[in-house]
Amino acid sequence: MSGRRFHVLLGPDGAGKSSAMGRLVSMLPEWHMVSTDSAFVAPEHALITRLRQDVHEHLLPGLGTAYSADFLAGVLQTAVIHLRDQVREADPRVPVLVDSYYYKILAKCRMAGVRNRAMYGWWRSFPQPSGVVFLDVSPESAWRRRGDGARLNSLEYDGEDGSWPQFERYQRDLRKLMLEEVRELPVTVLAQQPDADRAAEAVREVLTS
Repeated sequence: MSGRRFHVLLGPDGAGKSSAMGRLVSMLPEWHMVSTDSAFVAPEHALITRLRQDVHEHLLPGLGTAYSADFLAGVLQTAVIHLRDQVREADPRVPVLVDSYYYKILAKCRMAGVRNRAMYGWWRSFPQPSGVVFLDVSPESAWRRRGDGARLNSLEYDGEDGSWPQFERYQRDLRKLMLEEVRELPVTVLAQQPDADRAAEAVREVLTS
């Protein structure tokens, strides 16, 4: 990893990271964008896309009944390792921007009750980025972006029914844990942006400064 420009784009649910990264593809053509979002997954890694779909369609609806939190962590670890591998295998001459890396998944696993210190310790041993861009958003705005709660999944709120208080509590705790995880790294916090274009431009300015 020596000499490789490697940054992470981080933020709460609904911050608009995927939308911003989609715009950054044309704004920063010299950068390599790494994410588990299907728009950034190469055909040879189609398994990652299928696993992500299965998590949302099958695992999360059965979490706590058909599947345990530990099982969830085991499946999510495939995304963590994929992101690490993509960073490790990238051309060292090409700067890399990674969507969330392991930080957000680790925070969500902790909030789901997973207490696997060995797994977390392994993730934390992965190469660390040169910097983190934290794209912030208020819980109120994130709630609206999720259709006033109509498009939530069970890893975006704390409770049974996904009500506003449960979503707000979860998102505030998630933000705290993510920032705690990257506290030893150079972090630039970007205030909430009005739209994806502004968010992408704000991220670009940080990455190219």
